[in-house]
Amino acid sequence: MAGLNVSIAFLFLVVGVCQAFRCLSKRLLSPGAYGCLATELAASFQLCASCLELRMLVEIGPWGGGFGPDVVLTLLFILFAVHGASFDGASANPTVSLQEFLLLESSLAATAAKLVAQGAGMGTGWAVTKLYWSWELTQFHLIQNLIASECSSSIHTSLQHAAFAEGTCSFLLHLVLLKLHQSRPTYRVPALAATVTFLTYTAGPFTGAFFNPALAVTTFHCSGSNFWDYVQVYWLGPLAGMLAALLLYQGNIPRLFQKNLLYSQKSKYKVPKVKEKRRQR
Repeated sequence: MAGLNVSIAFLFLVVGVCQAFRCLSKRLLSPGAYGCLATELAASFQLCASCLELRMLVEIGPWGGGFGPDVVLTLLFILFAVHGASFDGASANPTVSLQEFLLLESSLAATAAKLVAQGAGMGTGWAVTKLYWSWELTQFHLIQNLIASECSSSIHTSLQHAAFAEGTCSFLLHLVLLKLHQSRPTYRVPALAATVTFLTYTAGPFTGAFFNPALAVTTFHCSGSNFWDYVQVYWLGPLAGMLAALLLYQGNIPRLFQKNLLYSQKSKYKVPKVKEKRRQR
């Protein structure tokens, strides 16, 4: 259990460092730069580092530490609840940023800045986590370093099934996001954490359950699948799922066309019915 305690300490250290970075950036940067760059950079770093550590526990923990998937799923739920409470409006997910752009909630420049910050945050999180693993503080990290150079693809099913699984996960996640967009954080945060935990448990054995194009890049170097396979499963699949969720929920895509394709438009203003009064004779 000592190795597990070190991993938990690392996860919450990452959250603490990112939270300190957010507080400092909020004081030094303009609201626009903070919302588009700093929050997405910190959130992406936080998400990448924590997910890589959890993935290492999933792969090595059952036979190297003697604990089952219930421990990792519990950690996943707690961690995503912490993420939801600390991200300060950031998504750390390119499909969510593109959804905001298609909903006219974000400009093209702001969306591009978010995508760049997400890529930088993920890359930095990957580099820092690999450096942390190289210190070999636990037996888990020692084993991780031994097998790192021979990692295999996370796609453990047919290409079509894998793309469908990632697309379905993205579809369900975006439906929940759209439904809970105006909800209070006390309801939205645990609901999203439960959704991510359920989707990870369901799709994890088939694709690793990334449903985040930026996070999935961390596995593109592994052998067993080529670059185009990864693009189809981890980029096109989640993008298609997001578009399907948006179209189903809205009936249209506001950035592309205004006409509602699925639902009839009802007038917001009701015309009062005038009742003719019969004169009593």
